Amino acid sequence: MKNFTFILLFAFWGNLCYSLPQDETQDYQIANERIQQLINDAEVSVNMLDFDNAIEQLNSSLALSKSIDDKHFIALSSSILAKLYYLRHEYDKAITELNRAISIQREINDEEGLAYSYVNFAKIFIAQKDKTRANRYLSLAEELYSKLGNEEFLGIVALNRAIIILNTEGEPGQSLNLLKQAKTQLEDSDKLYEVSRLYYYLARAYISLENYELAQEYCQKVLEIAKAENFGGMVMSTHKLLSKIYEEKEDYKTSLAYLEKSYSRKDSIIAMNKEVLADQANAKYGVDALQSSLNELSLQNAEQERNLKVNKLTTILSVALITILSLLTLSLYKNNNLRARANELLQKKNTELTKAKENAEKASLAKAQFLSTITHELRTPLYAVTGLTHLLLEESPTENQKEHLNSLKFSGEYLLSLINNILDLNKLEANKVEIMEASFDLKKRISDVLVALKNSADDKNIKIHFNYDDSIPQELKGDPLKISQILINLIGNSIKFTEDGDIWIDVSKNSRDGNNVLLDFEIKDNGEGITKEKQKAIFENFTQGSTQINRKFGGTGLGLSIVKNLLTLLGSEIKLESELGKGSSFAFQLKFEAKETDNKLENSPEVPEEPAKIKLEGKHILIVEDNKINQMITRKILEKHQVICEVADNGTIAIEKTKEKEYDLILMDIHMPGISGIEATKEIRKFNSAIPIIALTAVTLDEDLDEFFLNGFSEIIPKPYKTEEFFLKINRQLALKESTV
Repeated sequence: MKNFTFILLFAFWGNLCYSLPQDETQDYQIANERIQQLINDAEVSVNMLDFDNAIEQLNSSLALSKSIDDKHFIALSSSILAKLYYLRHEYDKAITELNRAISIQREINDEEGLAYSYVNFAKIFIAQKDKTRANRYLSLAEELYSKLGNEEFLGIVALNRAIIILNTEGEPGQSLNLLKQAKTQLEDSDKLYEVSRLYYYLARAYISLENYELAQEYCQKVLEIAKAENFGGMVMSTHKLLSKIYEEKEDYKTSLAYLEKSYSRKDSIIAMNKEVLADQANAKYGVDALQSSLNELSLQNAEQERNLKVNKLTTILSVALITILSLLTLSLYKNNNLRARANELLQKKNTELTKAKENAEKASLAKAQFLSTITHELRTPLYAVTGLTHLLLEESPTENQKEHLNSLKFSGEYLLSLINNILDLNKLEANKVEIMEASFDLKKRISDVLVALKNSADDKNIKIHFNYDDSIPQELKGDPLKISQILINLIGNSIKFTEDGDIWIDVSKNSRDGNNVLLDFEIKDNGEGITKEKQKAIFENFTQGSTQINRKFGGTGLGLSIVKNLLTLLGSEIKLESELGKGSSFAFQLKFEAKETDNKLENSPEVPEEPAKIKLEGKHILIVEDNKINQMITRKILEKHQVICEVADNGTIAIEKTKEKEYDLILMDIHMPGISGIEATKEIRKFNSAIPIIALTAVTLDEDLDEFFLNGFSEIIPKPYKTEEFFLKINRQLALKESTV
């Protein structure tokens, strides 16, 4: 009896100790293992379509990851949460989570996690039937997995490529080859969900090839795995596939039976995710602990009853037991109240944080839309300023007037540069910029940039030295527009802060691995230089070296910020070395795909000849523009070159005029009342595919310049434009038209 009493007192003391506040510090290793377990469990729950459990596990892993500031697990949790949203067809939420994961993975250089996120991105685009973007993200993942030597995940990439072909009704034989490749890489994998997907799509491929026996065999393999691992969604889809197989084999009774099984499984999956998880609630509020105590009490009472008649000590023990039970119940009650209040407070804080996050996202979107709108609206009056200035300069002004007009022209061009920089930065921050792949001549591209900046360099008596490694292949594959933008900003920055000095542009080959070439770029000057303390901040928005430099040279400090963002997008980073008064050096590396095995370059590249200049006199040009001031300015600029101009106030009139009369060229505004310039161009191309159509557009945040070419435009001129560029592009299109006649 003494031992029994001691046990009860020890249990009571242990429960009291349990109710006391615990030390909040956790051992990092234990937390790390716990997070990994939560993430593994969450991924299993997602594959089982048990979304309630998955969300709870992911929320726990995110909270614990943030408490120990482990960015790898934060990103991985977001990536798996994206997979959950993808399976629930909440694609916008999935993309938001993946962008958050990719941003962190790039920051910490987590290549394996980044590749996993790219695969999840590809799955979203597969579901949305966006074949191009899905393949692009699979290529990014494949490059990283190849680098890491991960054959298992290369098999997953091949599987998803095959799914794209099957979902877009491509060649079944091509998809089957990819699936067989994936089978050799995945068959022994412990990623059972991916293995079951592999067998499922093999069955689909064989159905397309009308090999129903093999298709049925692979369906049975899917069911073996899916039923054992409780992959409810996979069981449902496979039953539906078996129904189709038996329907093709004209066994309609078996087909109907499998279809009923599919719908039955679908109903159970929906019901599973609507249930309240009673076991979790019990664990949360301590009901299990109370039940355990009551069971122990029952045993104690039974022991008391057996010994009640022995002596009076049993009565005392009974009273003691009742007292202990009361204290224990009171302790549990207080403990549960504390937990309830803590949970209520935590829920309130979570709600506040969610609201703050939504408000921040709304504010960011509003800022992006405002900047896009204001830059677009500024271009219309700025077009009038630059156009009228050009016209006045051509009308033989006096020397005083010419000086004022040149100042006005400079101010207009400066304002245009500022607007373009703000729009570029806005696009980068809003993730509206995508990497485009095209073949190009890098040496000619850089030479074109230097020609464009030559006048600015000559005005400041600056010598530009261009050193290009002739061992670099002539034809490279990459994004030439972004490379030009990076170089224009960096070389323009050096010109701006250099007076009577030199600028060196060096491009050399660092290494070559097969068709991949790594190039080193360096832009160096002997200008003003930057102090050590300002070098870290110089790449931030609206930042310059100092207030004195800003007053002396002007500018907004956006150029280097744009450069940094573009290089990050291209998977690179910029390095700066500078000393005040001795100049600066900017260096970065970029990887390209070489389009040739042997270098065909000699000392200088072959430059394609520009089309011969066309006499504009007598040419018939249709100006499609709804703004009367813009109509007048464009018309006067052209008529000074004896061009015969006609004006259409909207797209509908432009279509009718083009049907009735033959024009040499059309200048088409994009944003007009009624039908837009893009819609008007589509209609014109239905009956006239030869006439050059040049888009005149004040570029906005949502515009994709590639879309103009895809919809039939021959060229694009952003408004407001420089007259030199305006006539160069018109001349080029007229020359191309005459050369094809």
